[in-house]
Parts: sequence; C-alpha cells; structure tokens
Amino acid sequence: MSHLVAASSPSAFWYLTRGSGVVALLLLTTSTCLGIATTLRWRMHRVPRFAVAGLHRNVTLVAVVFLVLHVVTTLLDGHAPIGWKDALVPFLSPYRPFWLGLGTVAFDLLLALVITSLVRARIGYRLWRATHWLAYASWPVALAHSLGTGSDARIGWFQAIALASTLSVALVLVLRLARGPGPLGRRAAGIAAATAMLLGIGAWYRGGPGVRGWAARAGTPTALLAHRSLQPRPANARPTAVSLPRTFRSQFTGRLTASRAGGETVDIRIDGSLRRGVEGRLRLVLEGFPLEQGGVSMSASGVAFAVAGSPVYEGRIVGLDGRRISARVSSGSKTLNLQIGLRLQPGRSRVTGVVEGAVA
Repeated sequence: MSHLVAASSPSAFWYLTRGSGVVALLLLTTSTCLGIATTLRWRMHRVPRFAVAGLHRNVTLVAVVFLVLHVVTTLLDGHAPIGWKDALVPFLSPYRPFWLGLGTVAFDLLLALVITSLVRARIGYRLWRATHWLAYASWPVALAHSLGTGSDARIGWFQAIALASTLSVALVLVLRLARGPGPLGRRAAGIAAATAMLLGIGAWYRGGPGVRGWAARAGTPTALLAHRSLQPRPANARPTAVSLPRTFRSQFTGRLTASRAGGETVDIRIDGSLRRGVEGRLRLVLEGFPLEQGGVSMSASGVAFAVAGSPVYEGRIVGLDGRRISARVSSGSKTLNLQIGLRLQPGRSRVTGVVEGAVA
C-alpha cells in the first residue's frame, strides 16, 4: 500500500519523552530496591552500608534529572494539551487527568525528597526521615502513571520492563520482611500484602492498559482520538431518503490532524465538508507507521460520507497513492466508489481538494 505524503512524523521531543520516561522508571526502581536493601543488615558484611546508601542517593538524583527531562520534553512536544502547571499540580490536566496526575504526584514526592535532603540540617532528622519514607510511594505511583498514560504500555519490551521492575521491588521487599525484625505474623502479613500487590497490578493491567480502547477510557480528549465514531450526525436523527446522482463531483475543504495511536503507529484524520456539487460531509481516518521521508505507510483505515438528510455511508480506503485516495463506502445495499484528490497547504492543517463519486 502506498503512503500519505502529507502526514507528519512524531517529533524528536516525543521520542525523548518516551525514552526519558522509561529510563526514569528504571532508575526509580533501582533507587527503591537500594533503599530497601540498606535495611538488610545481613548483606552489610559484603557491601559497606555507606556504599549502598551513597549509591542509593546518587541513583535517586539521576532519576530526578531524567524525570525533569521527561516533563520538559512532554511540554515541548505539544501533542497533548498539557501546561506547565500540570507538571506540579496533579489531576487538573484535560489530558488523562488521573493518570497524568499520578506522574505529577511521583515527581512532587521526589522533589520534596531532594529539597528536604538539601535543608536536612535545618528541618531536623525526624521530618527528613518522614519525607524520605513517603518518597518510596513514588515508585508504585510512577509505575501506574507509566502504564496508565504511556504510549508504550502495550508494547512487548515495555511490558517486560514493567514486569521486571515490579518483580524486583517485590522480591527485595519480601526479603526485607522475611529477614527483618518484628513478630512473625506481622512479617507474614507484609509478605502476603506484597504478593497481593503484585497480582493486583497484573490484574489491573490485563483489564485496563493492556486492552484496546484504553486511551478513551483513560481520559484522552475526544479531539485526540482519531478512531472515535465516524457517525457525523446524532444517533437519534431520523434519516430521510435522498437520491444521490449516479456520478458527482464536489469541492472539499477540511482539516488534517495527526496523533499517536500507541507504540510507533500514527493516526491521521481528515474531516471536512463538500460544496459546489453534492453538499455533505466526508471523514477519513487511517492508521500507519511513519516513514523516514515524512509519509505514513497505511495499515488500517475508515471512511464516512454523508449528504444532508441521507444515511451515512461507511467503508474503508482501498487505494492510496500520494495525495490521491480511493475509497469504497456502503449504506444498506447501496455502494459508492469515491476518488479523493487532496491539496495540503504547507505548514498548515487545512486541506482542500476534489471528491468524485459514482454509484457502484
């Protein structure tokens, strides 16, 4: 299948956002494991306690650096409506507010840890220690954020990273509970809770981010969902039979938007109206993989065409050659073949062109 030349490829900021987010999660996992390991006195005869503590501190600082890079590149990418306030104030963003807010909470917790560590001598050991323990909550919160709002949540390599991170923290936590002080019953309850946490994360993922349609359920704005319903009129509107000419030619004016569907794929949506001939609406949606020359190799598509007062014709793209698109749509027993020639204005999302139709 040929490609749509006019579609834009993901920006460099998007790749930096994804990469820095994954690295930050790995560093945060390492920091959490090292923090728990400092309490395992049975290991201190092999590794000096101060060495583990120093490594824990440095890994945490590097994790904060990558978190800052992750936040900044997300804001600079501009794909989603995320503002600077969303980096510090959770749950207010119009884009996946809860899951993005979890990332903000994790970021705020780590910032609080760094700030209190810098002024530890002034605030006292007790307050610093309380903040330090609270910062451990940043790991599960960050993991939930990565799975809930990340574009790679359903990709195999990220699933492996998330699983390895969860197992690592769970293993170190179980060792800490098994070898730590305290009544045996309390430690056994802690191990059971850690196991339940592991199983709960897996069950939530399988029924949530691991299932198609999660983007809509996670709170992605409708404008960014390229695969939302193709119905251009209310469902309760009563269709009126309108006779289409056996052939027609109309001028098309619309807009093109591109968004990421997850992983390496991109969704492209063209939505507009027909004039000077048949009056109506046309919507094209296609999914594909970005190419180096700026185009997209199509892997799936959807088309909707409607004339005022008529039923909606739905179908798919059957031919794609640069800016020339062939589509086949149907409504009941009637089928239309559409030939769509597009002109894309450089630097703008406005699309114009000509649509020619013929009853099959």
